[in-house]
Amino acid sequence: MKKSFVRQTLAAAVVATLASAAWADLTVGVSVPLTGPASGLGIPMSNGVKMWPATIGGEKVNVIILDDATDPTKGVQNARRFVNQDKVDVIVGSGATPVAIPMAEVAAESGTPQLALSPIGLPPGKDAWSFRMPQSNGVMAIAMVNHMQKHGVKTVGFIGYTDAYGEQWLQALTPLLDKAGIKLVATERFARSDTSVTGQALKLTAANPDAMVIVASGSGAAMPQLGLVDRGYKGKFYQTHAAATRDLMRVGGKAVEGTFVTSGPVVVAEQLPDNHPSKALGVAFNAAYEKTHGAGLRNQFAAHSYDAYLLLDKTVPVALKKAKPGTPEFRAALKDAIESQGALPVTHGVLDYSATDHWGFVPDTGVVMKVVNGDWKLEK
Repeated sequence: MKKSFVRQTLAAAVVATLASAAWADLTVGVSVPLTGPASGLGIPMSNGVKMWPATIGGEKVNVIILDDATDPTKGVQNARRFVNQDKVDVIVGSGATPVAIPMAEVAAESGTPQLALSPIGLPPGKDAWSFRMPQSNGVMAIAMVNHMQKHGVKTVGFIGYTDAYGEQWLQALTPLLDKAGIKLVATERFARSDTSVTGQALKLTAANPDAMVIVASGSGAAMPQLGLVDRGYKGKFYQTHAAATRDLMRVGGKAVEGTFVTSGPVVVAEQLPDNHPSKALGVAFNAAYEKTHGAGLRNQFAAHSYDAYLLLDKTVPVALKKAKPGTPEFRAALKDAIESQGALPVTHGVLDYSATDHWGFVPDTGVVMKVVNGDWKLEK
């Protein structure tokens, strides 16, 4: 009788343990710039996260969203809170490159996967736990330089942020320009908090290149273009994927008409060929997003955070076969699952990470859009 009772008790304990493993909540820590210079990116990223369903991979998901205020110190504080206090299974963010880079150190130290919402450049080996949701600057630079070649651009001026985003874009762009035979004739920088670039604009205008490349984000991307137009520059303008937002047109007005902007395909999903792997996903996402936030307010950034859900929905079930959420074993299994999940269509293209490639998107992912009558038109 006692043996039977013991067996029944052990069986019940096993069932309870299995049930606990099956129904453990998945915890996600999201750090984005809801305030500060990059809030134009962080707010739509937060909106994209709020579109996630209540479950991922069949498990209840708890999402904690914190503001990093576009401040690297605050971003690190958020990341440490996530891993030490909240015991998250994955970190999402930041949307600001200078903030996401130091957050990657916390991810690596704690063995927690990071889905960066900005194209962070990290030294080899330092990105073991970090995966980028946006396209790399190099991928976007390929689309930009190819477009320049088709349109006869021979000389280029550059003005970009003084921080990591500006520097990494310059590093990605320069060799491609050299290979294409396009000369970089002037380079200027400015801080995210600057409200004027008068001196830089004068130098760039004096160089009179065929095209200007502006590396900035959100509404801040319009300011240097306005400065250049005010000083009589009449050549072509190119903006990066951090400017693929209505804020560029809202602030820039007529001065940004005709501007070429690199982007992921989601922003112009309806204009993509029917056989494009992201068309259906992008059209559906845009419709859902604009139903809540208003017509025409689709953007690159909200889609990045929604793509993070699509990636987790694919990889969490694989990790659950090895461990339960809330454990180091699960975090390691999730990292392995992301590296081996294979080609995954998302709103921004096709992600295909590997153990040696934590960028994911292939070189032809980027598209070039043109501002036409205050709207986006896909360049063919």
